[in-house]
Amino acid sequence: MTENAPPGASYAAAGVDIQAGETAVELMKKWVATTQRPESMGALGGFAGLFDASALLRYRRPLLASATDGVGTKLVIAQRMDVHDTIGQDLVAMVVDDLVVCGAEPLFMTDYICVGKVRPERVASIVKGIAEGCVLAGCALVGGETAEHPGLLGPDEYDVAGAGTGVVEADLVLGAERVRPGDAVLALASSGLHSNGYSLVRHVFFDRAGWSLERHVPEFGGTLGEELLRPTRIYTLDCLALIGAAEVHALAHVTGGGLAANLARVLPPELHATVDRATWTPPPVFGAVGAAGGVAREELERTLNMGIGMFALVPQDAVPAALATLADRGVPAWVAGEVTEAGADRPGGTAVLTGDHAL
Repeated sequence: MTENAPPGASYAAAGVDIQAGETAVELMKKWVATTQRPESMGALGGFAGLFDASALLRYRRPLLASATDGVGTKLVIAQRMDVHDTIGQDLVAMVVDDLVVCGAEPLFMTDYICVGKVRPERVASIVKGIAEGCVLAGCALVGGETAEHPGLLGPDEYDVAGAGTGVVEADLVLGAERVRPGDAVLALASSGLHSNGYSLVRHVFFDRAGWSLERHVPEFGGTLGEELLRPTRIYTLDCLALIGAAEVHALAHVTGGGLAANLARVLPPELHATVDRATWTPPPVFGAVGAAGGVAREELERTLNMGIGMFALVPQDAVPAALATLADRGVPAWVAGEVTEAGADRPGGTAVLTGDHAL
């Protein structure tokens, strides 16, 4: 080695800060601790999360349900606003509300956070949101991974993903095979845009309309950024309570693909469903997306939830108990439509929206 040779390469020189990662783990431990269930085993920092499976012995024939998801480009809003403690709730919602549609109780989640540069306080804020979401869903956060990818992501960029596992009794699984003609279609209100369609939303507000995140929008009761970052509602415990209080045939989580397509996923081929727009008024943000971008109603309804985050299909005689249960839990809900036999003008296995929104 010559006297003027450059110093040897190191992981730190390549952009990975091991000490920062260890600091992030220490900061997030208190939030992970808030999610623990009696079945949670081990401590954060191990190579794998542990969960006591003897809890499944109370089931006659337990089926494990698994789901995984991310948050999508809503992350761009969090990063631009430098607000990172709510995006975790969106992540949890996308996973656990997919689990509950089959009737499963979420047991535990793991997360994956990929960053361009580990900033311990920011990573801890993300995990705080994930932990708070897990508490709202009644599941444990048993582990995860934080990865630093310099060169792939910018220093302030990150992505998150999560996976969850739940359990349901085999003979209590909800789905299309339970749905019957005459079932009522109940709509459960969303908290806003939730975590889908943000590529369209960002294109409309930023690229076409030129709005800033700081823009105050009277109809929103705050700024554009606050509205776009509003956390996704977690329905899991509400849906489990609904299943316990009333006969439920199917649930449909309204995510990518919009209202009709997600409802159609829980219909058998011989049945058809209608949803009457006159039964609700979408929150102002949906109309604002349409007006600012000249987006057709059909495109909005294919892309966004339009104010409905979950559908529940129940027999007509279960409607009063179902609505009362949801009202007691603070979830706005209403009868939005009905399931009918398929016919020449009602293709089987499909759902359509009819009428116009009440204003």
